[in-house]
Amino acid sequence: MSTIVSPTGTRTPVGAYTPAGVGYEAVPTSTTTPGSRIGSIDIIRGAVMVLMAIDHVRVFSGIPAGGPTPGVFFTRWITHFCAPAFIFLAGTAAYLHGQKVADRGALARFLLTRGVWLVILELTVLRIGWTFNFDYANYMLAGVIWVIGWCMILLAALVSLPLVAVGVIGVSIMLLHNLTDPFAFQLDQAIRGSAAAWLWQLVYRGGTISVGGEGGPPLAVLYSIVPWIGVMAAGYAFGPVMTMTAARRRRLCFAIGGAAIAAFLLLRGFNIYGDPRPWGDAARQAAAQRAAAQRAAAQRASAPSAAAPAAARAAPNANSNAATPAPSPAATRAQGPQPPRVPAYLQFLGTTKYPASLLFLLMTLGPTLLLIPLLERARGPVANVLTVFGRVPFFYYVLHIPLIHLIFVGLSLARYGEVIPWLTANHPMFVPPVPEGYTYSLVALYAITLLAVVILYFPCRWFARVKAQRKEWWMGYL
Repeated sequence: MSTIVSPTGTRTPVGAYTPAGVGYEAVPTSTTTPGSRIGSIDIIRGAVMVLMAIDHVRVFSGIPAGGPTPGVFFTRWITHFCAPAFIFLAGTAAYLHGQKVADRGALARFLLTRGVWLVILELTVLRIGWTFNFDYANYMLAGVIWVIGWCMILLAALVSLPLVAVGVIGVSIMLLHNLTDPFAFQLDQAIRGSAAAWLWQLVYRGGTISVGGEGGPPLAVLYSIVPWIGVMAAGYAFGPVMTMTAARRRRLCFAIGGAAIAAFLLLRGFNIYGDPRPWGDAARQAAAQRAAAQRAAAQRASAPSAAAPAAARAAPNANSNAATPAPSPAATRAQGPQPPRVPAYLQFLGTTKYPASLLFLLMTLGPTLLLIPLLERARGPVANVLTVFGRVPFFYYVLHIPLIHLIFVGLSLARYGEVIPWLTANHPMFVPPVPEGYTYSLVALYAITLLAVVILYFPCRWFARVKAQRKEWWMGYL
């Protein structure tokens, strides 16, 4: 007989699939064993899946990421919670799986093989789902599933260490990687063109790598390994919290989540540390400094050669009536970059995702940890739907990208009578400008997202039933 787990973690025997929280009353337990589930984790993962759909509908809607209006900004901003929550909880799930199998070697093998599987899927199935083309000579994508796969491969090596050591490594990576921010330009210049440039991009800076050397197929690295391996390792070390009594788990989640939010407000509020992009007056000063450096570099590049006669350098242009007077300081200021017009509160929240800064992670993981105890007793239709998605998140992910893409293909046929070439370009990174008049409204974006989520519910519910009833080894890879 199979079992279904309620949102509170209680297992109930069933003959057929029953959505969580429907048809029975859960009995609360004092502790959570490795074989049981915390319902709030499934709800959070399900919410992450829905937020991912919003962002990926935005891509095919032609709406820019992050601005300039508050509506567009927050449509993108709310999706920032997806990757941190999903990767952190993937680490937690790895710990709980290790407790279940009670064998670190078996856990390491599982993480290694699943990581390789995810990397392969990103480069094949998901890449085709994004593009609907086979233009591998000009585009390959290293997205979020890619980085989850590599983080699992690295975590497979870390699980042999004591749990405290894994946690220290993970948290240290998250805390310290922004120490390179003041030297980012110099580091990039020093490494650019060297044999290690591709490794620097793959591990930290991201960008485009020519696979196999210059002229090879480009790999667009959207998610670099650092700091995400730190997030997954920290999630792994967080795993024991999920096996504690409900009261103790609640206290720790509130304490860690609250501390993360407080640290974000302090560090971001005073532009102390943790993100390469300051906000407020510091942002304007940084923009002015960058502009001054760019003007100085341009002047050096356009200056006459030192071998040219001094008189020629000093003489006015022969075709002009007089030498051009030097611009006044006021004119120079007027021609320089104007202060950012983005409202201060949007600058404050506009932390750096690629690569994810410490402040980006504090801003997103803090609230996520607070939600774990708050959602443990969530009930109702929305909680049930999110629980279904949260139990089969990878299955949902693999389906949702081609589904969203197909929806926009259908909309293109309805609007234009054809599938416009832009829809088969190399999304989501190597995309040409959006065709004039194509961009959808935010209302349409959310309506299309709702349509996609409703469609996805039915295959995900079916697959959740299958996973609950069947225990073949390969099911753990889906």
